[in-house]
Amino acid sequence: MQFTDLKAQYAALKPIIDARIQRVLDHGQYILGPEVAEMESALASHTGARHCISVASGTEALLIALMALGVQAGDEVITSAFTFAATAETIALLGARPVLVDVEPDTCNLDVSQVEARITPKTRAIMPVSLYGQVADMDELNAIAARHGLPVIEDAAQSFGAAYRGRRSCALSTFGATSFFPSKPLGCYGDGGALLTDDDALAQAAREIRVHGQSGRYRHTRIGVGGRMDTLQCAVILGKLERFAWELERRAAIGARYDALLAGVRGVQRPTVRPDRNCVWAQYTVRVERRDAVAAALKAEGIPTAVHYPRGLHRQPAFEAMCADARCPVTDVLAGQVLSLPMSADLDAADQDRVVEALARATA
Repeated sequence: MQFTDLKAQYAALKPIIDARIQRVLDHGQYILGPEVAEMESALASHTGARHCISVASGTEALLIALMALGVQAGDEVITSAFTFAATAETIALLGARPVLVDVEPDTCNLDVSQVEARITPKTRAIMPVSLYGQVADMDELNAIAARHGLPVIEDAAQSFGAAYRGRRSCALSTFGATSFFPSKPLGCYGDGGALLTDDDALAQAAREIRVHGQSGRYRHTRIGVGGRMDTLQCAVILGKLERFAWELERRAAIGARYDALLAGVRGVQRPTVRPDRNCVWAQYTVRVERRDAVAAALKAEGIPTAVHYPRGLHRQPAFEAMCADARCPVTDVLAGQVLSLPMSADLDAADQDRVVEALARATA
């Protein structure tokens, strides 16, 4: 059994993806070829954002967003304690300080009730994470940010395609930053990502930053990075968009089926999805006691699992000193209990049944 079945996905899309890749090989424009603009237009249309700027990875998307907003050394950016390191890493790379806030125990997303108390004169942005594929409380966060004159960057690395109060993830705030890492709900065959925004000036800044700050060839108007997404990877995304709507439906159905099957399983706490949004299930993550023993029992039955994430950022050696003021008890509990189960659009019912049955035995 695969944790994320990329082989089955490719088999279903092979003629489309192969043709897309061959087209790039034929025209030979491997950097900023026509597929780049085509993909950006398709993703902007999908989300409803005015601009899409493709970039080299989800990490670059966050970094470029922060750079476009002028975040620099000595600034502070409020973000989640329970997320992948890249969220805080990009803040620290600019010499700013990640200010970590605890999360909700049921959604694992940023606890909005704790955000305003963490704002200081040094705060330059708020960066919530739409974890596991469910959008954070963006309207409430945007309202807090507006009161303090702050931009909001949605770290939407796991939530592209998700809906929130009738709108799409990545088009809910100043910037939406997503990842096309292969295992994401919409993934390429390497690294890739995108920034989405309605702000014309920020979009222009992001486009310049991704090509070493150039406003024209060899005219460097700002400090930038080498942050372009390869044409070949854009071609893969364009191929995958052919069945992305179907995949979102499948993810919703598989997530709902996990919910139903696990409802009567003792010792397993299912994830919560708020009624005003959905989840694209980048991961289907439960909470269990004796997590390591449970994972070992599933592995013994041939069932792969993963832990997203085993430590809050305030417990990571790279961030401990700069985040010494963080108090995140919920994150500490989650880090010892979360367990992600196999999830992809091609997960069949028989394999899902195996997962649930094995989990029930392991937690009995």
